Amino acid sequence: MGAITKDMGILEVVQQYPETLEIFAQMGLGCIGCAAARFENLEAGAKVHGIDPDELVAQLNAVIENK
Repeated sequence: MGAITKDMGILEVVQQYPETLEIFAQMGLGCIGCAAARFENLEAGAKVHGIDPDELVAQLNAVIENK
């Protein structure tokens, strides 16, 4: 099981794992510049942008596991 979960806040993930910024950018999520990043979790943010939350979390965890 990965360290990042769907219920984690977007800003929380980026602050703890700055290497995830690349994945957010690749998926078209400009989360850092978005006011919603302060209160939205990964699942909600992904759904708003039409992204599968499980796929997002899997990719984020792959990045932190390979750093």
